[in-house]
Amino acid sequence: MTPLSQTFGWLDYAVFAAYLGLTAAIGLWFARGQRDLKEYFLAGRSMGSVVVSMTILAALFSGITFLSAPGEGYLHGPAFFLVNLGFFIATPLTNLVFLRFLYSRRFFTAYQYLEERFSNPLRTLASGAFILRVLLWLAAATYAPALALEQVTGLPLWFTIVCTGLVTTVYTTFGGMRAVIWTDIMQLVVLFGGMLAVVLLALRQIPGGLAQVIELGQAGGKLELSLSPDPTVRVTLWGLLIGAGFMYLVQMATDQVSVQRYLTASSLRAAQRGLWIKLALVLPVTAVFYGSGLVFWAFYQLKGDPLAAGQITKADQILPYFVLHQLPAGLPGLFIAAIYAASMSTISAGINSLTSASLVDFYQRLWRQPNLAEAHQLRLARLLTFAYGGIVILLAFLVESLGTLLEATNKVISMVGGPLIGLFLLGMLTARATARGALLGWAIGTAATLWISFRTPISFLWWALAGTLVTFVAGYLLSLLEPPPGERQLAGLTWSRRPPPEE
Repeated sequence: MTPLSQTFGWLDYAVFAAYLGLTAAIGLWFARGQRDLKEYFLAGRSMGSVVVSMTILAALFSGITFLSAPGEGYLHGPAFFLVNLGFFIATPLTNLVFLRFLYSRRFFTAYQYLEERFSNPLRTLASGAFILRVLLWLAAATYAPALALEQVTGLPLWFTIVCTGLVTTVYTTFGGMRAVIWTDIMQLVVLFGGMLAVVLLALRQIPGGLAQVIELGQAGGKLELSLSPDPTVRVTLWGLLIGAGFMYLVQMATDQVSVQRYLTASSLRAAQRGLWIKLALVLPVTAVFYGSGLVFWAFYQLKGDPLAAGQITKADQILPYFVLHQLPAGLPGLFIAAIYAASMSTISAGINSLTSASLVDFYQRLWRQPNLAEAHQLRLARLLTFAYGGIVILLAFLVESLGTLLEATNKVISMVGGPLIGLFLLGMLTARATARGALLGWAIGTAATLWISFRTPISFLWWALAGTLVTFVAGYLLSLLEPPPGERQLAGLTWSRRPPPEE
């Protein structure tokens, strides 16, 4: 490891410290004037479409993306960039189907829909599954910047895990959703600016520029993409187009981290416009991330491959390795700020959503006290936020035992989320589904997804779709064995009885 004094100068520390200070200040600023849970969790439902689009985009591009997307491009080529075409399936479905149901009832969480359409147990199971999945996801997002800081500065992994988690937990605890949203926007700018600066610097040092990168990529087989329909092939065009569409639908339509952002919009139309704006931005932003891996690969084909030489142990480390050895004074500080920006955005979004799910789906429902003061619930929300931050920090120490961050994260999303999508679609698209049929269908879909993931060679890109289909079909068929639900239970909750399009 290069000594700290040779990797980080005073200018780098100044850039980094200024960023952390500004982030903390934003959190404390928005702590003022919070009086109820609507303000704390949904920013008073006052956000415009551009703000909503920026915070959704920032929440999706985490510290995991910052490190694993270049690692994926370095190891396998940038073909995985096409996974983002899945947003062109997930976004229309979310906008035209899910949002109308979730926004019309003024829900705080996505899982309140499941209780109204089906039953309390399904809401509890779905919210519990969300909490489990997001805790694992946030642990990986906390580990990512710690790994980068260890590579660049030599600071101990444990120190940077605690630092990332603690700073984010503090500003989220006090600032609530407004702090999350505005730090998201600031962090998105730093995140994209940092990555773009690094890529442009790498291209400048390749004699033939982008043309030589493409030439080397073609010669090295990095620009190939399988067209095979075989679902056991790790990455194919069909897996990226279709399988990823359902993988992203999990994140966009039923994940409280995303849904909570839509519900901050001032109207249904503002939320829908925000999603369309995000769809327009997602491809150019992700092109920089995944394309960077190919640029770094071409650069080190000319300079010597650090992965083959054993100078790094994982492809996910290629970006911090490049920064360590190639950036001039000041830019390592920007890079570290960008890593922190990505992860802090994800962590803040996640722990705020974990708190809303826990408080609304569990506490308020299981400990019914109609006269419970808003001030008491607000204090409890802050305590839960701080507690979840601590749990995430502890879980982050377990991430090192996982493989590549990108693949590990997507596997968890697909295993848990596919059956959940099937459950929502079963409720929204059919009037015949019953609570018991849906519950059994969800159990069968979850078991099938676990079996596929652990006992078959099917690519992780298809797991979410498989879980969705099995849950939907099994739930519908089992519902036919019971009397149909009453009209009162269906009003405004199924597609044939959907709420009007007005806001």
